[in-house]
Amino acid sequence: MPEGPSIVILREEAAKFRRQTVRKVSGNSSIDLERMQGRRVVSLRSWGKHFLVEFSGFSLRVHLLMFGTYHIDEPKPKPPRLALEFDNGTLYFYTASLKYVEGPLDDSYDWRADVMSPDWDPALARRKLRRQPDTLACDALLDQDVFAGVGNIIKNEVLFRIGVHPESPIGALPPRTLTRLVAQAREYSFDFLEWKKRYVLRQHWLVHRKRDCPTCGAKLAKAKLGMRERWAYFCVRCQQLY
Repeated sequence: MPEGPSIVILREEAAKFRRQTVRKVSGNSSIDLERMQGRRVVSLRSWGKHFLVEFSGFSLRVHLLMFGTYHIDEPKPKPPRLALEFDNGTLYFYTASLKYVEGPLDDSYDWRADVMSPDWDPALARRKLRRQPDTLACDALLDQDVFAGVGNIIKNEVLFRIGVHPESPIGALPPRTLTRLVAQAREYSFDFLEWKKRYVLRQHWLVHRKRDCPTCGAKLAKAKLGMRERWAYFCVRCQQLY
């Protein structure tokens, strides 16, 4: 599943379509695609894992799910879920979920929860976490209401960075450790963004999809943990279970 930094890259790569008019729209989505025909793009925004094409009065929300992709100007051989054609190129989406968001985006999205946003509010994240003391750390980091944009890669790497076992309840974490968890959710996301732009992201993974701990050399544990049952990679020696 594309994580927040990947959606930021999509937003940046699609920036040339801002202020452009949709000349032709097509695709195999069940929503009313014709609604966008002839409409001018006001802005292109992102919130967490959502890519947002804003028009006057409504917006299109694109979620790339687990295996969704996008292409600009060069289509794939299979039919797209959506193709938006402009005077200066075409934006294609494949295996994506599409939904219209009515009214101003500020009424639907709290930008303070987006770890990639300049409006990110770590104090708000900490307050939300304190209200769910029984939530496991591996689930808390994937809570999009708290950490919009954080996905499984970021989750695994953040927990290793701060030395926390993924099954540690949030309420058991010392205050300083909780602060580090919140801070690293954002810091690692921006590291992810930089590495992905340089095509070296996988080279920087410490535990995600790895076999051995880079610190102690022990074999890493691998298990589907938490209520979401997402794969966790962690070191039982280096990551403390609180």
